[in-house]
Amino acid sequence: MAKKLKVLYVSSEIEPFAKTGGLADVSAILPRALTALGCKVSVLLPYYLQTKTQDLGIKLFKVKMATKLGNTNLTFSLYHLKKEGVDFYFINKNDYYDREFLYGTPKADYPDNALRFAFLASAALTSAKTLNLKPDIIHLNDWQTALIPFYLEYTLRDDPFFRNIRTVFTIHNLAYQGLFGREIMPGIGIDDSFFTPGRLEFYGKFSFMKAGILYSDAITTVSKGYAREILDKELGCGLEGLLNINRHKLYGILNGADYNEWNPKTDRFIKVRYDERTLKNKAVCKQDLLAQMELPLCPTTPLLGVVSRLAEQKGIDIIADSAEEIVKLGCNIVILGTGDERYHNLLTELAGRHPKNIAVKIAFDNSLAHKIEAGSDMFLMPSRYEPCGLNQMYSLKYGTIPVVRAVGGLDDSIVDYTQGRKGGNGFKFNQAAKSDFIDALKRAISVYQNKNEWRRLVLRAMGYDFSWKKSVKEYIRIYNLISQQNTIAPTLKEQRRPDTKTIAERI
Repeated sequence: MAKKLKVLYVSSEIEPFAKTGGLADVSAILPRALTALGCKVSVLLPYYLQTKTQDLGIKLFKVKMATKLGNTNLTFSLYHLKKEGVDFYFINKNDYYDREFLYGTPKADYPDNALRFAFLASAALTSAKTLNLKPDIIHLNDWQTALIPFYLEYTLRDDPFFRNIRTVFTIHNLAYQGLFGREIMPGIGIDDSFFTPGRLEFYGKFSFMKAGILYSDAITTVSKGYAREILDKELGCGLEGLLNINRHKLYGILNGADYNEWNPKTDRFIKVRYDERTLKNKAVCKQDLLAQMELPLCPTTPLLGVVSRLAEQKGIDIIADSAEEIVKLGCNIVILGTGDERYHNLLTELAGRHPKNIAVKIAFDNSLAHKIEAGSDMFLMPSRYEPCGLNQMYSLKYGTIPVVRAVGGLDDSIVDYTQGRKGGNGFKFNQAAKSDFIDALKRAISVYQNKNEWRRLVLRAMGYDFSWKKSVKEYIRIYNLISQQNTIAPTLKEQRRPDTKTIAERI
């Protein structure tokens, strides 16, 4: 019988406990998917105020624990919840995590984030030992957890408990790197000798992200396309050189969609449920959405949906610049999201100028997000870069045709309908420009006007399967691969160089 892999999954946010973005969604479903395939999974995350205000059944587990960070002993308590076969452990330290927001206010990041998340790394390792979890794999996510492989490599390298533990570091968004002043290093237990370009210095700053890249045993990104893109200057965020040096351990794995939550056949938020056999019910959802957003109840007018962080990365400026032309093309548009204040103001102004065509809600509203997926005819994602993206996958399941820029996970998951018209499930464009976006939208509208052709496209889109089945097996394959590697002297990891065999296949 094959050995059951023991995985410790560490993330700074997990839905429904705490969420700011897609990291929380992925961190919610991957541990469950791993458990379903036979892994023994434990999860560690901060016990935020956002979590404490919910009635989730979380119980106190360990009253007083301590971890050393630099020369300081920091105490914390541990809370626990067993859910769907997964053990969730919550690290409670009130002065670090009892705050209104996870990472900072709308105006600025918290100034002590380096300490808050270095502590998370150290406390996670202390908890693993105290609880005798002894994982085969520690799976880390983004810069907030990126010091864990460094601490394993240097601070804890002589501790037999941590010997032979392997680490997987998933980059969900390379642009967020955890950059801080050099002065924070003593307080987080890292010697100044590591402040060099070959180690943890990055253009005069200390980089959490570099620690994850250098000292982990495997690096994954959330799509094959994004794994390729971060090796180039345009999207490498200054780390493309380091990533190319470490590309021997870089893998691209497309995130999956959570069809337990996002499925028109079972969706608890929409007016009427539907599937391929009851597609006529989608029109009822459209009318319900139009009514809620106070737009004219015109069933034949194309309705475009947007659910997004309102930021330049997401191409919101392209949508705003195109709004007048979208109206001229005879479309209505519904936009939901929060983000940069300038886009709050700009989009609200556009809605005021075109109250019969454009509806905007500046908020996080999960119920409305589901209604937009079900009620829209098309879904817009003109992102400048998109490591994975999930809404395009949700849209396909709801028969809402994506119009996307061909980047990252959008390019991996959407097949342009005009490419032979076999297997197409959406419309793509290449340049982050209004003209390219409008051209793709015009192609979509042209097909929409042919009722039979549009129905065939919608049914084909709904048939695509982006569940986690394939992705989770790929993670397990990587876990097994690195678990079988020979033990390497801890100080040599940063000197390893790539074996170029099969790299192209992985990314």
